[in-house]
Amino acid sequence: QLQASGGGSVQTGGSLRLSCTASGGDFSRATVGWFRQAPGKEREFVAADARGTYYADSVKGRFIISRDNAKNTVWLQMSSLKPEDTAVYYCAADDRIFNIRYYYFQASQYYYWGQGTQVTVSS
Repeated sequence: QLQASGGGSVQTGGSLRLSCTASGGDFSRATVGWFRQAPGKEREFVAADARGTYYADSVKGRFIISRDNAKNTVWLQMSSLKPEDTAVYYCAADDRIFNIRYYYFQASQYYYWGQGTQVTVSS
């Protein structure tokens, strides 16, 4: 199970840090990721961490994914937030390390999902 937290409301240019804690399983071997879904839009990839980190172009340079395997926790540090970053953010994980790069960007490849946390950025 994954438990996400840390969402909230900020103004443009602000920062937030999302946390996601896993229970059970071998977190150190897992691929972990963050996705987001805005109203009326499909869920989209934000960032992932496995043997390396991956970012959507829209957040590159502004968001940082990190993890602490000893704490079974992954974070998403979000800076320079924009109104278009407003969405429900979901953490996701899978027991596999994907051997095809584009799998990291596909929500369907992740087996475990957190409940989502709302991020609202106002202008």
